[in-house]
Amino acid sequence: MKAVVLCAGEGQRMRPLTENRPKVMVPVAGRPILDYVLEAVEVAGIREVVLVIAPGQGAIPEHARSEFPELEISVVVQKKKLGTANAVSLVDGLVDPPFAVLNGDIVFDGNPLAEAVERHRSTGRSVVVGARVDDVSRYGELELDGTTLRAVLEKSGERRPGLANAGIYVFGPEVFEALAETPLSQRKEYEITDTLNLMANRWGVEVVVHEGFWTDVGYPWDLLRANQALLFRLKGEVRGRVWEGATLVGPVFVGEGTEILPGTFIQGPVRIGRECRIGPNAYIRPYTSIGDRCHIGAAVEIKNSIILSGTNVPHHNYVGDSIIGENCNLGAGTKIANLRLDGREIEVNFGGEIIKTGLRKLGAIMGDGVKTGINVSINVGTIIGGGTFIPPGAVVTGYVPPRSRLL
Repeated sequence: MKAVVLCAGEGQRMRPLTENRPKVMVPVAGRPILDYVLEAVEVAGIREVVLVIAPGQGAIPEHARSEFPELEISVVVQKKKLGTANAVSLVDGLVDPPFAVLNGDIVFDGNPLAEAVERHRSTGRSVVVGARVDDVSRYGELELDGTTLRAVLEKSGERRPGLANAGIYVFGPEVFEALAETPLSQRKEYEITDTLNLMANRWGVEVVVHEGFWTDVGYPWDLLRANQALLFRLKGEVRGRVWEGATLVGPVFVGEGTEILPGTFIQGPVRIGRECRIGPNAYIRPYTSIGDRCHIGAAVEIKNSIILSGTNVPHHNYVGDSIIGENCNLGAGTKIANLRLDGREIEVNFGGEIIKTGLRKLGAIMGDGVKTGINVSINVGTIIGGGTFIPPGAVVTGYVPPRSRLL
């Protein structure tokens, strides 16, 4: 069996983190999202993978071949944004059914792909994986009849628990006939959910219900949920140097060449990459992931955040429930708020669109190359585009376009 991994999504809703990288290459818990999908493929015993990418995304297969040398990786380019059903149809003639299909932007525990492969082998039918979520409004919802698919319902917008389409499939030979009959949707795309409904009505589709953690990374703050789930299973290991007077509690991973200076307190699970300098007197709280070549300096506190590589948070800063891009520099005294005074759900201004996050705690989403002056205050749920300069003493809130100069 071969696996097809869909990587061509542009990630508009993930900006500013996708300004300089494909969506599936956004890091979480120290590795690109794609790595966790390819790991699941390997564990399921599949060795041949077709990556469906968009034009100009050559970095995706280059990375995959480097990190997964045991996989035989080939590439198909989806030249036009015509939807997921179109993306799957491009592998007709390149893979023989049955074959697996996975979205490249999902994170999950366990291995529902292996369960789906086994269900296909026992029933001979195509299989879709469903995941139980607290808020199904963002997803296509699977309606079941026993263990078979009755229908995939459109995104209802109603915030309630439900069974979401998890973006993991095993398809039999009928899929290409169904793909050819899939109509153009209202969004002017060919959508795999419409294909599934055709298949359910004509041939029957089995459903595997995944009971464990699952999320698709649709918005930047979804990375924080994924980061927590991945760090929860972290095994502590020190490959760098921990100076006398520094304290590590719980699972903490410290990469090669990293120094943890005196007075620093790190409470795991925490992952720190290579060639970092942490401290002195820094406080790193649980579920924090720090990339390579970062400087987290004196009297800095970081909590439940993702700090990408090459970023400096060096003097008297607070970063909570935030995602900070690559090569950023926070001036002394920069503070990021993460909780509304009234404790209510945080809404985000996403380039003019107001989005409910479902979170009570959310700090800033910051693109690559952002620089702040001293004593900058950043309000809850603020989006800051890459390459932005923020002057000393500024109070920043809402949405800041890329390469802004707030001088």
